[in-house]
Amino acid sequence: MKTLILAGGSGTRLFPLSREKYPKQFLGLFDGQSLFQKCLIRAQLFSSPDEIYVIAGPDLRYIIQDQAGEIGCSCRFIEEPLQKNTLPAIYFGLKTIAEEKGSGTVAVFPSDHLIDHHEPAYRHAILAAEKLAGEYLIVFGVPATSPNTGYGYIKPGNPVKGGFRVDAFVEKPDLPTAERYCRDGYLWNSGMFVFNTDLFFRQCRKYARDMVDAFKNPPEEAFRLTPDRSIDYGIMEKTDKATVVPFVTDHWNDLGTFDAIYGEFAKNGEANAVHGQHIGIDSSRNLVIGERLITTIGVNDFAIIETKDVILIAPRDRSQDVRKIVEQLRKSGDARAEFHTTIHRPWGSYTRLEDGKSYTIKRITVPPKKRLSLQLHHHRSEHWIVVSGTAKVTVDGNVTLIQRGESTFVPIGSKHRLENPGLIPLELIEVQIGEYIGEDDITRLDDDYNRK
Repeated sequence: MKTLILAGGSGTRLFPLSREKYPKQFLGLFDGQSLFQKCLIRAQLFSSPDEIYVIAGPDLRYIIQDQAGEIGCSCRFIEEPLQKNTLPAIYFGLKTIAEEKGSGTVAVFPSDHLIDHHEPAYRHAILAAEKLAGEYLIVFGVPATSPNTGYGYIKPGNPVKGGFRVDAFVEKPDLPTAERYCRDGYLWNSGMFVFNTDLFFRQCRKYARDMVDAFKNPPEEAFRLTPDRSIDYGIMEKTDKATVVPFVTDHWNDLGTFDAIYGEFAKNGEANAVHGQHIGIDSSRNLVIGERLITTIGVNDFAIIETKDVILIAPRDRSQDVRKIVEQLRKSGDARAEFHTTIHRPWGSYTRLEDGKSYTIKRITVPPKKRLSLQLHHHRSEHWIVVSGTAKVTVDGNVTLIQRGESTFVPIGSKHRLENPGLIPLELIEVQIGEYIGEDDITRLDDDYNRK
C-alpha cells in the first residue's frame, strides 16, 4: 500500500508556535518529534519509504526534507504550486503516485494528527479499509467521546464487512447538535482516507470533471484553473461509494487549538501543562509553553505561549480566536504571520538572534557536506565566528578552514561561499553590517540547488 501525506497548512490556529511557513505539524512538542515525523513513522507500518509521498507547498520542501532525514525516511516530495484545499492536493498526489508506481491502494493521511500507532486498533482499521478499497471510497471515523464542536461528523448507515456505508457527512455543529450526535452514535470525521486510485479517478470524472480537465495541464496551470474544493464537499458527500471504517481509539487528536494541546500534555500538581519552565503562585489549569522562565500569579485557565519574537496570552477557551491575530498581522504586512525567527534553507537553517537598524546577528547551522551558494552582497559585510564544527570559507577565490573559536571577515562585494566539509553540524554566528541588510541583497553566482 502506498501513502500520501498532506503536509500543507496555514499555521493560524496555534500562532505563535506555528506560522504560515512553519505550520503546527513541524513543531517538536511530543517526545522530541514533530507530528509530521510521527506520521511518517506510522506510514512506514504499511509502506516502504519509497512508497511514501508528501505533498505541500514549495516553502515547506526543506523543512520536510530535514525532518524526514532526521528519522531516516527518504520519502518523495510532491510540490503543490497553490493551496486549493484537499481535493486538488489529493488528486494531484494520487495522479503522481499512479504515474510512478501504477494503480493501487493509497492511504491518505493529514500530517498534523496525534495518534498512538502502537494501538492494535490503528493497524486493524487500516487493514479493514484496505480490504474494502477496491469497492468503496474509505474514510476513517473516530467514535465521538464528547460533543466537540470543532469536528465534522459522519452518520454511519448500513454495515459492510469492516465498516458502514455513509448516510451523511455533517459540518461542525453547535453544542446541542453535537450532544445529539454523540447520543446517536455519530463518528468524528478524521480526515484520513484509503482509496483505490482507479475507483477514485472514476468518481472524480463523475463528480469533479472540471478539476480533472484542469489537471490535463501542467501542475501550475492545473492548480490555477481548478476550484478551491475539499475532498468531502467535492467527492465524498456526492458519491454512492462512501464508506466509513471506525477507528476505535482514545488517542486521536487533531490538535487544532491550545485547549487540545493542554488536554494531551502531562499536568503538574496545580493542573498546569508546562513545556519549558514555569513558576506559578495561585495559578492552575494553564497551558504554558516557552523558551524562557515564565512566572504567573493568580492566573487560571490561560494559554501562555512565548516564542523568541511573540508572546500570546489568552483564556484557553478562546484559543479559536487566535487566527484573528494572524489576520491583523497579515493585513499590516507583518512578516511574523509567516515566519519564525528560524528559517529553513536547502543547505540548513539560520536563526535571527537580534535585529538593529544597520545590523543583524544570526546563528547559522549547516549539516555535514552541505554548502551555501557562491554569492555576493552589494550593501553589507559579514563577520563569521565558528561555534562548533569546521567551516570551509571561500572569499574572492581564497580558501581557508575556520575552526571553533576562530573567525573571518567577508567585505562588501566579495564573492564568497560557506561550506561544511566535516562530519558534524557546523554552527557559527554571523554579524551582518550595512546600510541595507534585507534578504534580497543576494546575488547568487553558483548554487547547488538551482535557486535564482
